[in-house]
Amino acid sequence: MDEDSDEVNRKAELDDILSQIADLDKWREIFNARGLELQHCIMRNLRKILFGNTFHVFNYEWKKSFFQFREPYSDLSYALEAERGGARAIQMIVQANIIKYLLFTRHPNSEACRMQSLREVGEKDQERALAASLADILWAAGEERSAMVSLVTSDYCITPHLGYKLDNFTERLQLFSFNKKDDVRKFLYEHIQCFKEEGSHGVILFLYSLIFSRTISRLREDLDGTTSHLLYLSLGNFVGRQALLNLLLTGRASPNVFNGTLQYGEDGSTLEQPLHGVLARSDVGYLYWSREEVERARMPLVGSMLKTPRWPIWVCSVNSTYSVLFSPQRSLLSDWKMEHLFHMYFYNGQPSQTTTTLLTIDTHSHHWEVGSVTSPADLERRFPSVEMLIRTKWEGAAIDWNGTVPFF
Repeated sequence: MDEDSDEVNRKAELDDILSQIADLDKWREIFNARGLELQHCIMRNLRKILFGNTFHVFNYEWKKSFFQFREPYSDLSYALEAERGGARAIQMIVQANIIKYLLFTRHPNSEACRMQSLREVGEKDQERALAASLADILWAAGEERSAMVSLVTSDYCITPHLGYKLDNFTERLQLFSFNKKDDVRKFLYEHIQCFKEEGSHGVILFLYSLIFSRTISRLREDLDGTTSHLLYLSLGNFVGRQALLNLLLTGRASPNVFNGTLQYGEDGSTLEQPLHGVLARSDVGYLYWSREEVERARMPLVGSMLKTPRWPIWVCSVNSTYSVLFSPQRSLLSDWKMEHLFHMYFYNGQPSQTTTTLLTIDTHSHHWEVGSVTSPADLERRFPSVEMLIRTKWEGAAIDWNGTVPFF
């Protein structure tokens, strides 16, 4: 009798275990299905916020782009090499932040900021500067509370799906989340080869990290009726919209360069949808000049939030080509007397530039205005575009290239 009872009990226990296993399999199936659904939702939203659709993928030019420094301990040892193309805007904004780090923030208590320090940068200094610069940008995008870093693994983290065009890259993303800025910087430094080695897809990886740090929902709030996604197709290549540039510069993907939010039209009528501009002063500034838009009298005016940054460093968009203008003088933006006659340095990121260009800017001598000049378009035909860009910040300035043949 006891043996029969034990057998019944063992059978009941076994049935219970089998029932639990069946339930586990059922829930595992549900979770896997939900996980798959979540994966494809992330993929769909990522592509929509980038391209405006789910079928575009990055082209070869973007995939080969990474953060490549010039020769260590050289005149351009601080500098990234950036070919022409859609990724160049990202590279040059990172470049501006690298200059900020090397000149100003790596030695915050030092008053002496010398150009010589940019020529004394070794490979480890380059890596530390790149990690710090990427961390600064990602942390600002996460509203200085969090950041995400995306790396590529050897295994597929997002299961390939027949509804998506595969790029054999995005499907292998792995995300790392951080709640302390110093942890972000350290992690980036430990994995810096993932961003600076040939074949690493470094610029795309950083762009993904930026989007995930900002989050898709906050990006949608940043944008307005004029802009729904961050990239657009131009002459067969994807180019960053102003919203992406502002995201990199300020941490917020506002689509316009003016200050604040525009609620009313030129005629005083209330706009159906407010236009989002820049809400806070940026660390690194932005200047803009377009020969084509000047000739059509439709060039946007950059507001003071971007034009007067915290540090004397500006990303320059000159006829849709990106470069950096900077000064080692901290007081340039705080002491108006410094702006009478001063030096600026100009770097355009292209391999053909072998030394940093020195410009002398004189805001008191207006001899360049003499003559029968009647419009900005007339000035554009007489003076290099770089000079016209500088005059959007220092009106009426005379610019001496100090022996360099003017370019742009």
